[in-house]
Amino acid sequence: MDFIDQIKQFAKRVDSMKDSIQTEEATKTSIIMPFFSLLGYDVFNPAEFVPEFTADVGIKKGEKVDYAIMSDGEPAILIECKWIKEPLEKHDSQLFRYFGTTKAKFAILTNGLIYRFYTDLEEPNKMDDVPFLEVNILDIKDGQVAELKKFHKSTFNVSDIFDTASDLKYSHEFQKVFANELQNPSDDFLRLFLAPVYSGMKTQAIIEKFRPILKKALNGYINELMSDKIKTALEVNTDLPSEPQAPEQTEENEVQPAASTTSKIITTEEEIEAFVIVKTLLKDIVPLSEITHKDTINYFGVLYQGKTTKWICRFAFRDSHKYLILPDENKKDIKIELDNIYQIPEHANEIIEVLKRYL
Repeated sequence: MDFIDQIKQFAKRVDSMKDSIQTEEATKTSIIMPFFSLLGYDVFNPAEFVPEFTADVGIKKGEKVDYAIMSDGEPAILIECKWIKEPLEKHDSQLFRYFGTTKAKFAILTNGLIYRFYTDLEEPNKMDDVPFLEVNILDIKDGQVAELKKFHKSTFNVSDIFDTASDLKYSHEFQKVFANELQNPSDDFLRLFLAPVYSGMKTQAIIEKFRPILKKALNGYINELMSDKIKTALEVNTDLPSEPQAPEQTEENEVQPAASTTSKIITTEEEIEAFVIVKTLLKDIVPLSEITHKDTINYFGVLYQGKTTKWICRFAFRDSHKYLILPDENKKDIKIELDNIYQIPEHANEIIEVLKRYL
């Protein structure tokens, strides 16, 4: 099983038990230790994974960090754990104290759901205030899986991780700043855009006038970029040669459009974008060319190998309601209401499971 599949399987386990974990100790044994076991460490070997590692801080002796991962007899990673329902804010100060007293190059603060990875980019032997990587195990991104894999025992290399930590940290911070500006453009951000297009005085009243205009313009531009990418992806998919297939028997509950009604079928940009989202979720399971679509009057279907008997999911987007429809093991519809199509990745595991039934 690939590492990404192991992580997703582990995430399912965490999701199923998170509400029943009542203490910090239970968080450690049921989630955190299995997580580091997944990373290849022998969590029951005290020479490799040391619980209650002593990290004396100044005149305070006997200070202990929850775990230390050892390398050549020295701590390489310090791990501070909290209860699964406890926010991690304000707990990094304790880890900060430990970091400077050991030879560890990395520190991890976690409650079993969120894992924050720290190092000393700003000042040697002094832990940074901001993590260079933060992973939510229930919402892990593909790019984060690749970074997380670098901490696997089989590939762990201090210099390699440290070399990429700076890019990760500042890329993440830039993304957060940009996301905030998209939602609520700051005065300085507005002045940057106003300077080349508005010659009048940039009074506060003018800034307030242009704030919603800039927000609309930026978000509109991003939507256009996404639409262009979707069109490009579809053009590439259309250009792929397809083998002729014999006519296939359709399911009893499927209504096929007659020739006279074909013209009534309108494939919307939203349906195409949703289709691309699903294809992206399945790209590591089968070749993208095997994920196709078929639009009907009643729904937009995503198919495996172009076969209507092997439908992966369907979209029913009405004016007032949006539904993602999945087949259960008996091909009965499971309707999931969505606020928007960007919630589709929240159901990635269920969509992948459907596809795997056909493999």
